Amino acid sequence: MHLTALDWIIVVVSLGVSFVPAIVLARRAGRNISEFFAAGRQAPWWLIGISLVATTFSTDTPNLVTNLVRDGGVAENWVWWSFLLTGMATVFFFARLWRRSGVLTDLEFYELRYSGRAASFVRGFRAVYLGLFFNCWIIATVNLALVKIAGILFGWPRAETLTICVAVPIVFAATAGLWGVMVTDMIQFCITMTSAFAAAYFAVHAPGVGGLHGLIAHVRAHDATLLSILPNFAEPKTALAIFVIPLTVLWWSVWYPGAEPGGGSYVAQRMLSARTESDALFGTFAFQVMHYALRPWPWIVVALASTIVYPSLHDIQLRFPHLAPSLLGNDIAYPAMLVFLPAGFAGFMVAGIFAAYRSTIETHLNWGTSYLVHDLYQRFVRPQSSQRELVLAGRIVTALLMGVGIVLTLLLDNARNAFNLLLSIGAGTGLIYLLRWFWWRINAWSEVSAMVASFGVSLGFLVAAKSGHAADSVTTLLVTIAVTTLTWLVVTFATPPVDATTLRAFYAKVRPAGPGWRGVARDGGLPPSQDSLTLAFAGWVLGLAAVYGALFGAGGFVYGRVAQGISWSAVSLAACYGLLATGRRLWRSTAGPAAAKG
Repeated sequence: MHLTALDWIIVVVSLGVSFVPAIVLARRAGRNISEFFAAGRQAPWWLIGISLVATTFSTDTPNLVTNLVRDGGVAENWVWWSFLLTGMATVFFFARLWRRSGVLTDLEFYELRYSGRAASFVRGFRAVYLGLFFNCWIIATVNLALVKIAGILFGWPRAETLTICVAVPIVFAATAGLWGVMVTDMIQFCITMTSAFAAAYFAVHAPGVGGLHGLIAHVRAHDATLLSILPNFAEPKTALAIFVIPLTVLWWSVWYPGAEPGGGSYVAQRMLSARTESDALFGTFAFQVMHYALRPWPWIVVALASTIVYPSLHDIQLRFPHLAPSLLGNDIAYPAMLVFLPAGFAGFMVAGIFAAYRSTIETHLNWGTSYLVHDLYQRFVRPQSSQRELVLAGRIVTALLMGVGIVLTLLLDNARNAFNLLLSIGAGTGLIYLLRWFWWRINAWSEVSAMVASFGVSLGFLVAAKSGHAADSVTTLLVTIAVTTLTWLVVTFATPPVDATTLRAFYAKVRPAGPGWRGVARDGGLPPSQDSLTLAFAGWVLGLAAVYGALFGAGGFVYGRVAQGISWSAVSLAACYGLLATGRRLWRSTAGPAAAKG
């Protein structure tokens, strides 16, 4: 890609505009760690939703979607579309509970919900495990995508790309705190979504594609299965892996940042930063709508067009001979399609790519730092630390986290392999994160055993694969889930329950609904929760229908199937109507003195 003077002006202006929040909000972020890590608990719902969707729109996301489509067609996207079930459960079952908890990070939750040395241990352990190792691995996957894009567009080597691009997010995240990250996310989301639609438009007008109708005709003539939203059930093994397992098992059993059962990581961080319970709920709902209904089709269109322009990896290699062989893969077809952008749009795309990169990296730096500073340093090393010292520590740790992420970037070659590895490491732990809110018997050792079992089984499969005895992905996932679930259930009943005082205090503060806490409430003389699990379930179902209907309706129009598009759109609109009515009833049923306090 050759950038003109106009392109460079667009890149510089977009970068300058995004720095305004850092300059304006730097002093506010430095007041205390509540401002630095939780935006002073004053974030409105619309900013929460936009910030979350901007965070999950990273440089590696369109690469991953392109990889999936080129590997097995549009239906392969069910491996992440299935997580909508998780996201909607977070909206209607858990968002209010997180906001009521009043914790600064989701790891602080452990010493609110559990008691004793076990609670302290799991909080400190996860601060290191998630804040350092897991978080830096994700940062590395985002860096890898940026390296591949820069290699395609500019011919930059890996080291040069990282040297040029990592400085900005380090400075910004260390300076502006969560307020700056969220406000900048709003700006960056507008840039990235506009550039994504521009990429789709020029992809369908690339040589040999023939517009949107030509694209669909070409793909249908070559391999119509690529267009199918549902898998080919005549191939049971494939359908099981990409559709049945994700919809029946994957969504509730696997922990993955941004799609955690029960909410967690930076999703919990945004909910905890909300002004009220309503802001937490509606902000998370807005995220689900934009994440699943708005974003996928521009990427899918580019991915389908790439199968015409670059039918094989050899075609990409011929077009970009300077590209390092280790970076060649189906995920690189997305940046390979960006060379068709004309002047002006090319600069806008480069700005969009860098904005997507920054929004994700800055969130992960702030989120990971919150664990290491608040849940490790302040909790276990220097409890007497002043707010000024903690903010300074946060800024130093931010830079160190990026350094570790850069080192790990040098070990990765493929976005999908990294995605699968992260899924396997978290397999089997998800159920416990759902039930701990609604079943008093779960304790801290339940969580420790689940993490250890999941990691141990995943490591065993990895070693077996390296020695030539690789198991297929379905077997690996199901075995890991089964072993992990059995392990934590046994440990739960083999270890003492959380003490009654802690359980009663937790229930009084969070007020979870359902039969799992009735005994605790009765023994403590506490009033029953005013939440309704029935209404929450109705909201969950209607939310799924609304978003999936919009997703499939858009697909129908893209494919030129107008009747199908109208039908799915009608389903979505009907679900939205029902959702509005259910939402009003849901909030009336939870109103009360405690809820009003936010």
